[in-house]
Amino acid sequence: MTTREEALAYGLTFPDTYQQAPFHDPNWQLVRVKGSKKVFLWTYERDGYINLNVKVDPEWRDFWRSAFDAVIPGWHQNKEHWNTIILDGSIPDQDVKRMIAESYDLVTTSPSKRIYEAVKKIPAGKVATYGQIAELAGDKKMARAVGNALHKNPDPEHIPCFRVVNAKGELSGAFAFGGKNVQADRLTADGVTVVDGRVDMERFGIKILDGEII
Repeated sequence: MTTREEALAYGLTFPDTYQQAPFHDPNWQLVRVKGSKKVFLWTYERDGYINLNVKVDPEWRDFWRSAFDAVIPGWHQNKEHWNTIILDGSIPDQDVKRMIAESYDLVTTSPSKRIYEAVKKIPAGKVATYGQIAELAGDKKMARAVGNALHKNPDPEHIPCFRVVNAKGELSGAFAFGGKNVQADRLTADGVTVVDGRVDMERFGIKILDGEII
């Protein structure tokens, strides 16, 4: 990711967001959250590169700065809570997107954040359906939103979206996990038996009572 257009387009994929140029200066294009009007993505050109300002959890702030030379303390913002990403091509797209997604989650009580926390609750050796994750996230009606959120999973290492299947126990398409059989392989390594692209939900599916896994 090296262009403003790519960054803005990704920022606008999150629910209830909109773009704005509040300073009457086309160099500054922001993405805000509707309602609160909080900004989670600032974009501007500086020293020949597009820069992004993103909010950051203090626990991750120094990690990102040490991981990439192109991540620096927030320019013209609180340096404890904001980082600047210089889009010079040195940072993998997935990491740029993860930092933007983390910024969004920090400024909003987003459904995505609740979904990711629900997915983390699935124990090893078990699977959950999209509907069950929606229930654990507090809204049984947002099963489709679960699918959308998992396709944008900002932290696959810690958010085990491979443990989520459809109501019939069927696995997702190859595109969702980086290639054919990846989800099946990860489930098998996790202790879940996969037969013909399907999991036995009676044996491996979680059970929920009063909004909690039992």
